[in-house]
Amino acid sequence: MDIYNETISLKNLIFAYKKARKGKTKKDYVIKFEENLAYNLKILYDELKNETYKPKPLQSFILRDPKTRKISKSDFRDRIVHHALCNILEPIFEKVFIYDSCANRKNKGTLFALQRFGKFQRKVTHNLSKQAFCFKADIKHYFQEINRDILLKILEKKIKCSKTINLIQLILNNFESKKGMPLGNLTSQFFANVYLNELDYFVKHELKVKYYLRYVDDFVILHKSKEQLKIWKEQINYFLESKLKLELHTEKSKIINLSSGLDFVGFRNFYYFKLLRKRNILQIIFKIELYKKQDINNKNILDVFQGWNACAKWANSFGLRIILFLILII
Repeated sequence: MDIYNETISLKNLIFAYKKARKGKTKKDYVIKFEENLAYNLKILYDELKNETYKPKPLQSFILRDPKTRKISKSDFRDRIVHHALCNILEPIFEKVFIYDSCANRKNKGTLFALQRFGKFQRKVTHNLSKQAFCFKADIKHYFQEINRDILLKILEKKIKCSKTINLIQLILNNFESKKGMPLGNLTSQFFANVYLNELDYFVKHELKVKYYLRYVDDFVILHKSKEQLKIWKEQINYFLESKLKLELHTEKSKIINLSSGLDFVGFRNFYYFKLLRKRNILQIIFKIELYKKQDINNKNILDVFQGWNACAKWANSFGLRIILFLILII
C-alpha cells in the first residue's frame, strides 16, 4: 500500500473532514471552512501532494474541570490531516496492539477496561476467595515527556514511507516544546498508544505477565504474590527509563491489596461493588456550577450530564445520580 498517497487522497480527506466536523457543525471555524468546502479541501490536497503543507500554530488554553490541564488545539484544517493520517495508520498498528490496551481504540474503552479488570480480579483471587494484589502504575507527566525521536524510530519499524514519516514529523514538531506531544490532538492519542505498545510487549512477552491492563498511561498488573509485583515494578521502571525515557510516578505507582479497593479508569473498584472516583464527581459538580452561573447553556449541560450519567451508572451510584439531576433541574 502506498501509505502517503492513500493518506492524502481526496477520498480520504473528505472522510477525514466528516470525522473532524462531527459534533462541531455549529462552530464558527467549521462554518467558515464549509463556505468554500471544495476549494479548501483541494488546496489542502495540493499542499500535501506537493509537500508544501505546514500546520498552523497551536492554540493553547487552560482547562479546569476541575483538574488544571493545558490543552493545545490544532486548526480545523490540520485536524482534517490528523484524521486522514489516523484513518490509514490505525489499521496498520491495530494488528500489533495487544488485546488489553484499552484506550482510544474501536470496541475498547472504559467499560471494556472495567469488565476486563473484573475478570482478572476474579481469576487471580479464585472468585474473590483468596488474597491477591495489584501493582497500580502511573507514568509521570506522560504526554509532556514522550521522546519524539524514539517515537519516530518506533513508527519507522512499520512505516517505510519517508513522505509519511515527514508528515508525522511536521505534526509532532508543531508542538512548542522540544519533547512531548500536545493534549487535545487526535494524533497525540494515537501515538501515545504506539509509544507504550513497546511497554506492552515487554510486560507480556518478556516478563510473561498474565493479568496486565493498560488505559493510556495508567496500567495495572494483578498477581497473588506481592513480592513478584515488587520485582516486576523494578523491571518495568528500568525498562521505561532506559528504553522510553519515561519514569513511574512514585506517589501514584503502588502495590495494593485488591480487597482494599483500586482506583482505575474513573472508578474505585472493590470486590462486590464500584464507586465513582471523587474527581469524577467533582467534574460534574463543577460543570453544573458553571451552568448555574450561565457559563454553559441548556443544551451543552444536558449533553455533558447525559454523557456523565451513562458512565456513572456503571458504578453503584443511583442515589448520587438522582441528587445531581435534581440539583441540575431545580
